[in-house]
Amino acid sequence: MKLTTAAQMKELDRQAIEERGIPSLDLMERAAAGVAEAALALLPQRPGKCRGAALCGAGNNGGDGIAAARLLFLKGLKVRAFLVGDYEKLTPDALEETRRLSECGVELERFDPADESQRAWVLGCDVVVDALFGVGLSRPIGAGTPFAAAVDWMNESRAVVVAADIASGVAADTGAVLGRAVRADRTVTFTLPKVGQAVGEGAVLSGNVEVRDIGIPADLVRGLVCRAQTVERDFARAALPPRRADGHKGTFGKVLIIGGAVGYTGAPWLTAAAAVRTGCGLVSLGVPETIWPVEAAKCVSAMPFPLPDKHGRLSPKAKEEILERAADCDAVALGPGLGRGDGVTELVLDLLREIQQPVVLDADGINALAGHIDVLDARRDRITVLTPHDGEFARIGGDLTGGDRLGAARAFWAAHGCVLVLKGHRTLTAAPAGNVLVNTTGNSGLAKGGSGDVLTGIIASLLAQGAAAVQAAAVGVWLHGRAGDLAAERLTPYGMTPEDVVSSLPAAIGEIL
Repeated sequence: MKLTTAAQMKELDRQAIEERGIPSLDLMERAAAGVAEAALALLPQRPGKCRGAALCGAGNNGGDGIAAARLLFLKGLKVRAFLVGDYEKLTPDALEETRRLSECGVELERFDPADESQRAWVLGCDVVVDALFGVGLSRPIGAGTPFAAAVDWMNESRAVVVAADIASGVAADTGAVLGRAVRADRTVTFTLPKVGQAVGEGAVLSGNVEVRDIGIPADLVRGLVCRAQTVERDFARAALPPRRADGHKGTFGKVLIIGGAVGYTGAPWLTAAAAVRTGCGLVSLGVPETIWPVEAAKCVSAMPFPLPDKHGRLSPKAKEEILERAADCDAVALGPGLGRGDGVTELVLDLLREIQQPVVLDADGINALAGHIDVLDARRDRITVLTPHDGEFARIGGDLTGGDRLGAARAFWAAHGCVLVLKGHRTLTAAPAGNVLVNTTGNSGLAKGGSGDVLTGIIASLLAQGAAAVQAAAVGVWLHGRAGDLAAERLTPYGMTPEDVVSSLPAAIGEIL
């Protein structure tokens, strides 16, 4: 699904109102209806036994909240609406909604942070509507302001919180928190989801995001070009490599995995197991000779082989055999469990310079690039997929200090020309032309050692089967997360392991076939 920026939504609204002649008040009424319906659905009992509050700014987002308060009142709620801001600054539409609310016998009250009766009402409500700011907020919410107090009250309240369009304090374009932000249980967003609801802290603070059609003409929405979108089931289905009925093991790709070290015997095995479970025809696994007996005992469907090592880690002397085997493969996974050391760094850099096949670089393979990013740049004419977590990303020059993960991923792609998979909550895949794909699957049970090794195997397997690099990366992330969700359903996020994710891959693939 497309993810929009604040500027894009502002332009859509302008086109609908000025060019198509749709009354802005009609758009506001439909938006308010969506917010009110979501609030009613979350009530613990009949509306007549519940009470609610709407905390509203003076802009059109506040108008949505004022209108929602009226609709909730008409459904039987005991509701109060508070204006956090100045009456003089109410927009014309918000002022009209204030008049309509007053006609129902409910007045828009001036919000007073020192009024204990107001605070008690908000804290004791069953549902609270957050309509302080819309997507245009660009400055931090200052401490000690009425807006900060309103945010704090909503977060302290026992009520379920329904945000109108976006949780107040969440930056619409990045998901960063601007000073402080509302923790919404549900966000009713209008026309299309916003980037900040899918990435960064905003992805957590938004709660369940419901997209509401408020009457923006469909052709305007279809024609909107968005450089960010979510990866959904349909995307995964379309990008999954087909399997020929008359194929054989050579038809479905060959993956070479290079990794492992003393103390890290699980990582390469998990990568190999995931590659097999994702459909690869032949999986070879090169590991240090010292740990080869362990891998040989663990691997049944993959083919481990020993390589020269030194002190339990791969030696630069392994280079020639790796290159020879890589030449006969369709994709190479480099890094799972390699360990760190001068010899390992030298080997990884030499392999990156000389391997022509697509490479998925993970873990200590990525760490080897620290201070040697020119080696990555030299592979611009070849496929390279990097899968760093935040720490690894920072070591190779990624900048997350501004809280804009999507922007950081896009900037790294522009600088180095690789396909970047920035792991974490809502993993990002940065693709050519600055497009970014945001994953929608996964859970906290994946935050365990070994999960990244599974992901590497999935992506390498899809590459070997002929998927384009961006599709292999984005679908690999989606499948990894979905398999993790299936494992969590059976075992809980506490009890699931990376092995359980591997064993859940067939079911995840089965869902999209």
